[in-house]
Amino acid sequence: MRNRGGFKIRLLIGLAIVAFAYLKKCSQQEVNKYTGKTQAVSLSPEQEIAIGLQQAPSMSQQHGGLLPNDNAQALVDKVGQKLVDNTVAKQSGYKYDFHLLRDDRAINAFALPGGQIFITYALFSKLKNEDQLAGVLGHEIGHVLGKHSNERITNANFWKLLTMGASVGADLGQLAQGIGQQTLLKNGRGDELESDELGVKLMIDAGYNPESLIGVMEILKQAAGPNRVPEFQSTHPDPENRIEKIKEAIRKYRK
Repeated sequence: MRNRGGFKIRLLIGLAIVAFAYLKKCSQQEVNKYTGKTQAVSLSPEQEIAIGLQQAPSMSQQHGGLLPNDNAQALVDKVGQKLVDNTVAKQSGYKYDFHLLRDDRAINAFALPGGQIFITYALFSKLKNEDQLAGVLGHEIGHVLGKHSNERITNANFWKLLTMGASVGADLGQLAQGIGQQTLLKNGRGDELESDELGVKLMIDAGYNPESLIGVMEILKQAAGPNRVPEFQSTHPDPENRIEKIKEAIRKYRK
């Protein structure tokens, strides 16, 4: 009887935690004015900026620091600033900084919350023109405007709290955690496609050729080689799928 009573108490506590997690997440729902998507976000723009600034030095260090090439960095700054000054990014309240990293092996670009944007020299060196650079940076600005890091942090905290409640109530902790991880991976694919679309709009508004983003996808496809991971096993969509979505976005936004 004591064990049964203890189980009921744990179950009630677990259910209370789960209910709190759901109510908290519902209260964090808002419509993103740049994407039109309803998403749960828990960080203010000021908090996003602070996190990005705090993490930027260590992210840079992981890729060998900044590239010691003033001319190349000036080009990245020029293109990035043009994308900001001539688009909705200017009114976003974020503080954009563009960093060209020394890393000459990892073909990559990424954005921290709040506007800290990075591109590796390995990718930069493969770009054929300014418009392709605008495609890469516009895509990363899209991640910032889409609040994707904010959303992932919020979702991670939600599943952490939900897992705590499930673990107290019954042996469902691993199940809840597994669902959370799958959801985050699925959102990752959606984030990339959403950022591609935002990138196209930013490019058009700033006077760049949006077809150049297709060229970037071809570069990524070639770099991955014939043994690239199938889309369903990856957090990123296949470049071929992204190209089709980019073409749709160009038709949508080009006047």
